[in-house]
Amino acid sequence: MAKVTWKPGTFLYPLPAVLVSCGTMEKANVMTVAWTGIINTNPAIVYISVRPERYSYSLIKESKEFVINLTNEKLAFATDWCGVRSGAKFDKFKEMKLTKEKAKFVACPMIKESPVSVECKVIEERKYGSHVQFVAEVLAINADEKYMDEKGGFDISKCKLISYSNGGYYTQGKKVGKFGFSVKKKKK
Repeated sequence: MAKVTWKPGTFLYPLPAVLVSCGTMEKANVMTVAWTGIINTNPAIVYISVRPERYSYSLIKESKEFVINLTNEKLAFATDWCGVRSGAKFDKFKEMKLTKEKAKFVACPMIKESPVSVECKVIEERKYGSHVQFVAEVLAINADEKYMDEKGGFDISKCKLISYSNGGYYTQGKKVGKFGFSVKKKKK
């Protein structure tokens, strides 16, 4: 069977569906972002892409910081709702019963219900057509203790993280390998 060719578009799926918190503890907002990812390892650098007309855009542009909160199955409804409602009209923390949690290095809150919250400081902005990419250094990663294994490592399989793909939200599947498994020497 042959592949079908489509016009250029955004079809690099799946993507993490994250809740980005911004602003301050007193004046906070949450928005859903699927245009996010890793840019560099050392130093740890990530990005989010935001349309300038979004309410959160000016909060991030002014403060130069945000928190990327990973989402899971329990947060699926809030993830969608926060992506289709404006923070200019709704207090999304209140409406979705999300708990603001004080971050260690940024003024904006983390979301307590998130399994992982990544504190970020903007180091660069780039305009690309419809979106502005906020490139940010990771200042801290905050993981909920209930997702740790007996050795103190983070067990992502316990989180039931969700991703976004072509208009839908999906839970992550089972583990099918680990880094380097394809070249690991067999035990004799």
